[in-house]
Amino acid sequence: MSDARFMTLALSMGRRGMGRTWPNPSVGCVVVKDNQIVGAGTTADGGRPHAEVVALSQAGAKAHGATAYVTLEPCVHTGKSPPCTEALIKSGVARVVAAVGDPDPRVNGKGFRALKAGGVEVVTGVMAGQAACDHRGYFLKNSQYRPFLTLKIATSFDGRTATASGQSKWITDAPARRLVHMMRSRHDAVMVGGGTARLDDPSLTVRNLGIEHQTVRIVVSRFLNLPDDSVLARTARQTPLWLCHGNAATSSQIQKWQDNGAKLIICKDSHSLLDLNDMMARLASLGLTRVFCEGGGALAASLIKSDLVDELIGFGAGVLIGAEGQHSMGDLELDDLVKAQRWSLEDLQKIGPDIFHKWSHRRFE
Repeated sequence: MSDARFMTLALSMGRRGMGRTWPNPSVGCVVVKDNQIVGAGTTADGGRPHAEVVALSQAGAKAHGATAYVTLEPCVHTGKSPPCTEALIKSGVARVVAAVGDPDPRVNGKGFRALKAGGVEVVTGVMAGQAACDHRGYFLKNSQYRPFLTLKIATSFDGRTATASGQSKWITDAPARRLVHMMRSRHDAVMVGGGTARLDDPSLTVRNLGIEHQTVRIVVSRFLNLPDDSVLARTARQTPLWLCHGNAATSSQIQKWQDNGAKLIICKDSHSLLDLNDMMARLASLGLTRVFCEGGGALAASLIKSDLVDELIGFGAGVLIGAEGQHSMGDLELDDLVKAQRWSLEDLQKIGPDIFHKWSHRRFE
């Protein structure tokens, strides 16, 4: 029972760094000796130093003979810093308890073998299910070459996201909006389509939480036909702004946004649309592991049709907009209910006067 208890703490440590450690996973590590915690760490912002190094540094000499609980297999390769397996062996820990292995080809079991060769007892699989869930983005980046994608939709009771004129501020109340900002902060990037960027003029920043760190802001716009005087344009140098576009964007548009300070990502076109699979692969190649998409309906539908959405976040408000209001989802071209994607409910709760619900794609079951 004690292994599960301390691994639970390590997992909570790892969750603290979500959205801040990419391109590395957010790992938690707890060092325990004589049933007392002598060191604890989370992967630092930007991915260095790793959680094991942080925890061992805190533990100091007390690490000798201790057990290190880590949420992911320790790295064995030398990158920007020495391998964590080396630090663990040198510290004199007697045991390493790991939740899951690291699928990175540079690790993938080699970390466990190096620890055993160094005289360290290795236990694996403790709280593996929760760890696999926490590291989904990192695992997808390695296995499918794309980040984990969460799609958030806030709707009225009758399923509308805005009035006919496009007014959507605010469908949900303050507690729900605060939770959305927290969710943004726990992802590497927040994404919207060009239509949302033009209509809402959003800032896409994390606000009112006392958090200085900002996620990458992504706008998907095939033609780069975005307003020059927008909040995004004015703040591109202060907060990272990535624009995913197609070959149809003109050189003058590209140059304009580069001059504003945005990062331009050219993606393949497919049947007069942006190839979203290619876009996601390019985002993964740039290090992103977790993306939080906030619409609009056309982009949401395209992502669903491309089977790129892993998690649905819904907020339901007790307000009625009517049939003339804007739909939450674009055309899915679905003519047979049997072919509809199915999701499993993970969470449901009341947030202020609104409802929050979270659904996981059944591919993770």
